[in-house]
Amino acid sequence: MTVHPLAAPFSAPARPELTGGRRVGVLLCHGFTGQPASMRPWAEALAAQGYAVELPRLPGHGTTWQELNTRTWADWYAELVAAFDRLRAATDAVVVGGLSMGGALVLRLAADRAAEVAGVVVVNPAVATKRLDVRLLPVVKHVVGSFPGIADDIKKPGVKEHGYARTPLRAAHSMMRAWPGIVADLPRITAPLLYFRSAVDHVVDELSQPLIVGGVSATDVTVVPLEDSYHVATLDNDAELIFTESAAFVARVTAAG
Repeated sequence: MTVHPLAAPFSAPARPELTGGRRVGVLLCHGFTGQPASMRPWAEALAAQGYAVELPRLPGHGTTWQELNTRTWADWYAELVAAFDRLRAATDAVVVGGLSMGGALVLRLAADRAAEVAGVVVVNPAVATKRLDVRLLPVVKHVVGSFPGIADDIKKPGVKEHGYARTPLRAAHSMMRAWPGIVADLPRITAPLLYFRSAVDHVVDELSQPLIVGGVSATDVTVVPLEDSYHVATLDNDAELIFTESAAFVARVTAAG
């Protein structure tokens, strides 16, 4: 299977001389039908601050939507956990962050590994939707392979995330089946949460934010509005705000007590 040239995973080692002597890691996760290209500028910005960064390519992404249709939530989560374990072995503290479905995946990880996650950063995460057509996915996925794609919801002119032009329905159903379990386990998340939310998002609607912000047990929760970006905010006009605020957040929540 040919992998898109921009879909390579990103990995950078810790540079403790830049982070007060502590080895600090950040795990980043891209979204559904996207690939690491949508997160690479963020990963590079954090690496420049001295943080160890892991940005894996989730199985079925960066190849073809048909391959993605053979993959499931379990495959994506296993890839994320493997990257997290690599970071944990090489650092003193780890913060996890994700975009869209990547946000849902890191919330799942933060619930499952609460004692090991120092902080959580999400950008337009999805754990619910008000779209009624998703109720038909269990049936439609057996009849139709895909729907039109959701990629490139970006306000900034001329910017592409290099996602799929089609949304594979079997894979989409697998993702959405994971949502109720995540929502139910949000109270297990105790780590500080930094939540970025675009004012206009044509992919993820408004149902997820109150569920997440109101569901976690964390008392340290910050919501940062992104006034000049659409869904893929990590490549949009507010990207630098995400990079700056998340770097400061990582520094704060991983500081030696």
